[in-house]
Amino acid sequence: MGFRLSKIYTRTGDKGETGLGDGRRVPKDHPRIEAIGEVDSLNSQLGVLLAGLTEQGLDELSEVLAPCQHRLFDLGGELAMPAYQALNNAEVERLEAAIDRWNEELGPLENFILPSGSALIAQAHVCRSLARSAERRCQQLNSVEPLAGVGLAYINRLSDLLFVAARLIARRQGVAEVLWQAAAKP
Repeated sequence: MGFRLSKIYTRTGDKGETGLGDGRRVPKDHPRIEAIGEVDSLNSQLGVLLAGLTEQGLDELSEVLAPCQHRLFDLGGELAMPAYQALNNAEVERLEAAIDRWNEELGPLENFILPSGSALIAQAHVCRSLARSAERRCQQLNSVEPLAGVGLAYINRLSDLLFVAARLIARRQGVAEVLWQAAAKP
């Protein structure tokens, strides 16, 4: 593979537009660019989570989550080049299998939990909430320009996986899940 970026700045976006992979130019606040940006934010935060998992020796979680960074990059490519399709249903099924496997160990959730307990648990929840935000932006785009492929299903399943990952991190760290406590009734 040759060099993809020979120059980092081009000045072509200085007036509020950016180029898509298919050659179109769109405003930087176009729903497609918003979706790409949210997927990119999620991918960056997932990198922080993966670094923490490595530091804690939680390789079983890293092995499942590390490929997600690549798939999110693929999703970004699909968003930037609408005719390009990289994700397939096997990736959605891979996430579902991990969710099922981890959930079986954790058992049913009987209370609402807070995104707390340790920095790593909270980071998994940051990623989960960013996945939901990316999903909303992709759905907004889908209502304007229908999306092909399994990207919407993938991002939805990834948020579920990250929720279960947060719970599994708590278990592996020996940290009790922080349960939501309703406000006292007046």
